[in-house]
Order: sequence, then structure tokens, then C-alpha cells
Amino acid sequence: MDWIAFPIFLATCAAAGATGIIFKPGTWYAQLSKPPWTPPNKLFPIAWSVIYVLMAAAAARIAARDGIGVPLALWSLQIALNTLWTPVFFGNRMIRAGAAVIGCLGLAITATMVAFWQIDTLAGVLLLPYLLWVLYAGSLNVAIWQRNPHATGLRPSERSS
Repeated sequence: MDWIAFPIFLATCAAAGATGIIFKPGTWYAQLSKPPWTPPNKLFPIAWSVIYVLMAAAAARIAARDGIGVPLALWSLQIALNTLWTPVFFGNRMIRAGAAVIGCLGLAITATMVAFWQIDTLAGVLLLPYLLWVLYAGSLNVAIWQRNPHATGLRPSERSS
């Protein structure tokens, strides 16, 4: 593992995670109809903290290897999509668009995991919990969208002029 790269990747993950501090679920999310298999809100920051450390470790394991241009580009794509989901879903309350973003995120994680796996098996394995969590979160996103088909978008009074 590249111990110089690790904190850089971890800081990148922390920046993505900061969107959860900026765009909190709040009353809007609490009032949505959610499936019974929805985890408690306090579980999300715990799960994401573990996942972000694993993501950073996976990237740091391949950072000093040859042929990492595409794998790190894929890692960059998935962290960008990861960062985008929270403001789309919670910030703009766009449940359907959130489902599209998280679907693309799942594909990007899968591609990143495969690319990492080809360079370092453990690096690929370290992304597996992330993929599983995003598949679960994506299923939850879709279920919320189906249960709340008219609860999307900002209220007119909240839109910027």
C-alpha cells in the first residue's frame, strides 16, 4: 500500500462524505413512505465511514503500480458519482434522478472493482462491501421512488431565483 497516497484518497472520500453533512435527510426524508427494510438513519454514517476507508485503501494499494491510468480514472468516476447522489436525492429531492445516479454509481464501482482486481486482487475485494452497500442503497432509492411517486423535486418556494 502507498501510505502517502492513502490519506489523499481518504481525504477525497471524506469530501464526498461531507455532502451528507451539507444535505441532511431532514423532515422531508422522514415523512417519505419507506419500505420496512430501511435501516435506521444512524447506520448510514457508520457504514459509509467503513466503506470510505476500504475505498481509500483499495486505491492506495494500486497507486504505485504500473498501468493504473484507467483504474484510477474509474475510481475518480465512481467517487464523483458518489458525491453527486446526496445533493441530487436529499438536496434537490429528486428521487428518480437519484435512482439514475446510484445506478450509474453501481456500474462505475463494478468497473473499478474489476480494474483493481486485475492489478491487485485484494484491492478489488476491498471494494466489494461498497458495491453491496450501493446495490442495497439503490434498491432502497427505487423503493422510495415507487412508494412516493409525487414527492420529487424542490417545492416552488425553495427554488433559487
